[in-house]
Amino acid sequence: MTSPRDEGQDESLDDIRRDEQEAARSGELFYGNVNEFVVDRLVYLLTPPAPASGRVWCTEWYRHAQALSRLDSLWRAWEMLRFDPSLGMSNWWLHHADPHWAALTDPVTGPFAQCVGGHRAPAPVQVMEPPDGLFFDQRQSPSRDPFALD
Repeated sequence: MTSPRDEGQDESLDDIRRDEQEAARSGELFYGNVNEFVVDRLVYLLTPPAPASGRVWCTEWYRHAQALSRLDSLWRAWEMLRFDPSLGMSNWWLHHADPHWAALTDPVTGPFAQCVGGHRAPAPVQVMEPPDGLFFDQRQSPSRDPFALD
């Protein structure tokens, strides 16, 4: 099969415009936000943790910062990979869905570990205040290297 260029013809303006519109369409989101993705698609794709597995899911997932971040990442990866007809969904499962789902539902270290009997507010990781002068606001002075040996 020959293309217009093979026959010495230039693509028409309409052909170029159509190609650009198709490319722009591929950048459109299918879901408007992560919640739409979770309730319309993800809940049907992933298997809920079985009681005997020890794994935990919290129905109030949106109240857990780590879960919200991971699920948002899953959604955005799905939005991009759905356009790859060859390996897109395989990559999504292998590199995104499976590891995130395992991390989310981990009964010891997952964000829902304390939600076995229902949602419980997550406690933040404890930190100590660092010594004064160790860190500086890099938005104000990005050229200074705090780890330089002056």
